[in-house]
Amino acid sequence: MRVLVVDDEEALADLVATGLTRQQMAVDVAYRGDVADELLAVNDYDVVVLDRDVPGVHGDEIARRLAASGSVTRILMLTAATALGDRVHGLELGADDYLTKPFEYPELVARVRALGRRSVAPVAPVLERDGIVVDTNRRMATRDGRPLDLTAKELGVLEELLRGDGRIVSSEELLEKVWDMNIDPFTAAVRVTMSKLRKKLGDPDPIRTVPGRGYVL
Repeated sequence: MRVLVVDDEEALADLVATGLTRQQMAVDVAYRGDVADELLAVNDYDVVVLDRDVPGVHGDEIARRLAASGSVTRILMLTAATALGDRVHGLELGADDYLTKPFEYPELVARVRALGRRSVAPVAPVLERDGIVVDTNRRMATRDGRPLDLTAKELGVLEELLRGDGRIVSSEELLEKVWDMNIDPFTAAVRVTMSKLRKKLGDPDPIRTVPGRGYVL
């Protein structure tokens, strides 16, 4: 899952981003609304955690534009505006959920995960293909009942391949979904992670490389 955190309270934004990253999410951060607009224009996010009162472009305007564009990106407004009228207005602007500050971190994670499931076609929490199973809630994977000791990136790549359901998944798509904007687009990260994942999956190799196009599970 890829998330954009938009908040001008830099310490809070970084804290939220760090916490979500530890939950195996790829997270980008913007401290200004105009920067958020630029990132939303070039990246496909599953969820944006959006403070309403940010400089550059107001959070309300970002929500309005996303809703009007028909984007599948889900909006979680995270704000200090706690009045009923504020919450109603935020939802009317296009927010999918609304969480007020201060908040409990486990609730934030649960709400982001719930919204992320709604940003794409519904999928089962347990993904399975040819004996390979990924439990997306428990963040665990097995092959033919054998537990797989995977890193967060390896698990993310395997999950995206399973979600592909037999179609070719490109390196660009894997970078988009599993890594964040700090990754070099010309990096060998996907190839290296794929090599390590294959070793842990064991024989027979379940991943097929399609030259110039990507990978198929």
